[in-house]
Amino acid sequence: MRPVFAPRQPGSRPDPVTRKDLSMTTDSSTTARQPGARDPDPRRWAALTVISLATLMVVLDASVVNIALPHAQRELGIADADRQWMVTAYTLAFGGLLLLGGRIADFAGRKRVFLIGLVGFAAVSVLGGLAPNGLTLFAARALQGVFAALLAPAALSLISVTFTDPRERAKAFGVYGALQGGGGAVGLILGGVLTQYADWRWCLFINTPIALVAALAAVPAIRASRAEGGRHYDIPGAVLVTGGLIALVYGFTEAAEGAGRHIGAVLALLAAAVVLLVAFVAVERRAAHPLLPLRVVRHRDRAGSLLASLLTGAGMFGMLLFLTYYLQVDLGYTPLRAGLAFLPFSGGIVAASVLGAGLVTRLGPKVPMVGGIAVAAAGMLWLATLNGSSTYLAGILGPQILTALGLGLFFLALPTIVLSSVESRDAGVASATINTTQQIGGALGPALLNTLYIAALNSALAGRRSASGQWIQAVPADSYLHGYRTAFLAAGGLFVLALLIVAVMVTRSAASTGASTGASTGASGTR
Repeated sequence: MRPVFAPRQPGSRPDPVTRKDLSMTTDSSTTARQPGARDPDPRRWAALTVISLATLMVVLDASVVNIALPHAQRELGIADADRQWMVTAYTLAFGGLLLLGGRIADFAGRKRVFLIGLVGFAAVSVLGGLAPNGLTLFAARALQGVFAALLAPAALSLISVTFTDPRERAKAFGVYGALQGGGGAVGLILGGVLTQYADWRWCLFINTPIALVAALAAVPAIRASRAEGGRHYDIPGAVLVTGGLIALVYGFTEAAEGAGRHIGAVLALLAAAVVLLVAFVAVERRAAHPLLPLRVVRHRDRAGSLLASLLTGAGMFGMLLFLTYYLQVDLGYTPLRAGLAFLPFSGGIVAASVLGAGLVTRLGPKVPMVGGIAVAAAGMLWLATLNGSSTYLAGILGPQILTALGLGLFFLALPTIVLSSVESRDAGVASATINTTQQIGGALGPALLNTLYIAALNSALAGRRSASGQWIQAVPADSYLHGYRTAFLAAGGLFVLALLIVAVMVTRSAASTGASTGASTGASGTR
């Protein structure tokens, strides 16, 4: 999914607090080291090319791997209850560490962290491609998320400090946004080609040459910069929130294995998740330099919008996981054909993000958000009507386009609410929180929906196992469809819950003049 950040508006005055936030900008001392508007960096467009290549790699990686998942599961013998970790391990690490990664990039040096992120991403991609078992693959995916959490904010910060002319900066962010929006669709096709004509492992190997080329090109092309002032990293906050989310997802996984046999472990993990997340809030309240200043999420409109962002991310990522399996396993699509089958979804999100801009201007952000989620929920509930005679044209295409159009409209209006009335010192962290909620939703959604899928499948197959656990007879296709329908229905339920939250909590019904116009909006929707 495409990250959503808000760069500082040109000409705005930096303040000391902003240097300690997830800065998308530069401070006075950084400006002194950067070329001014009258003396532009002669390598700025080369730098943009390198940064764009790295950004495209991160966007491609998620959608490429999504197509490869059924083949990786089959070769490595990954259980159905564990398969979502290939998606979840990445999104958990990425979303949980994104805010910390932004701070590290600002104070340790944006170019240095950018290079570390590239080289690290290249190395762990090799580890994942060589994985002999599911556990190694999941670990490699988690490490990819760690390095992506360094790479993504460093890349965006570098664009902001490299382009000092307002018009050129707008063009640079336009290029960045286009890659974010279209990269997911390209990844679906690339993943299909690699999986079908090479091997699913090349969906991971492909990152290594891209990352190394970008790293080598970055050395001469990108100018070093960093924020001044004391370096303050909220390590306890990052550990607590990431640990709490891992415990929550692992609890869902244990539940999928069978609540009757693992009820103790499930309850212990869920309790640990609650304790860790409550401790995170307590730490953030008292920290001098918190990872997430609680004033950002105490605002009613902002809190409701971010919670809706998490729920829609959960529903969308979960839907994509099961639609991948339905296309390749049940309909028998090749990986390439499955990748092409997802293009209407990517196209629908991009089209809504572009064509719906006027609605936000005329109606304000709340109406498009509510309308968008309602349309997405309708599309998801339509998808939950799949049956044994469903085809792609009759059962998948329509719901896919409807859901995409609704999500695109929601993602378009979301930053206007979140960034309206936010203090300048919190603009960076507020915009980064949008992406964080989407990534965390992308971790929780597949885990929750996979648990419900397994439960529905086991319910449909009750009485078909022998005492040893073996199937007495072949599993009927309708049993799998029952599991898919349950997962899609649950995703629709998450959308409906998001709709209710926005309708009740969000009060801003007119466009705010205080909203940042520099935010990149939308989502690729293909992670």
